[in-house]
Amino acid sequence: MNQLMDWLTQPWPWYVAGPLIGLTVPALLILGNKSFGISSSLRHACAICVPAKIPFFQYNWRKETWNLVFVLGVLIGGFIATNFISNPNDLIIAADTRAELQLLGINEFSGLMPAEIFSWDNLFTVKGLLFFVIGGFLVGFGTRYAGGCTSGHAIMGISSLQWPSLVATIFFMLGGFLMTQVFLGPLMNWVGF
Repeated sequence: MNQLMDWLTQPWPWYVAGPLIGLTVPALLILGNKSFGISSSLRHACAICVPAKIPFFQYNWRKETWNLVFVLGVLIGGFIATNFISNPNDLIIAADTRAELQLLGINEFSGLMPAEIFSWDNLFTVKGLLFFVIGGFLVGFGTRYAGGCTSGHAIMGISSLQWPSLVATIFFMLGGFLMTQVFLGPLMNWVGF
């Protein structure tokens, strides 16, 4: 049992984790002709909970219950992994990456997240407003505008040869590179790092 736990708590190499994620696509297609994606579950949850007659939420959400169960499984799996089988060792970050993060004022990590940004102390500050509220809105808007999230487009869309998914994934990546290489430094300085 200890060997199994040791194996589960270690970071899995890309050649194990990548194919497991990739095999989700054909499994969903073969088992039920379903498309992989997480962001659509928010629409299904809103369709269940919002009684208003908003046309966007007027559809048969019961046919998509499997998606809500899938997301619930992701949440439960994340909880179990974090609380019971997480790696007790410090996060390993390449020296060059650590040096660049330190230039931005990021020195500590809480789990996989920079503690200087993602902490309860920052929630009701300018930094929290910018990163959590405005950043969250932009991610949500971009997801809706692109017709899906990064996982849906990059994993499901590209593997099923959908041209819009390739375009969306390219722009997701360009946006990430632009943010980290151009905007993050000035933004961190502006909010007081």
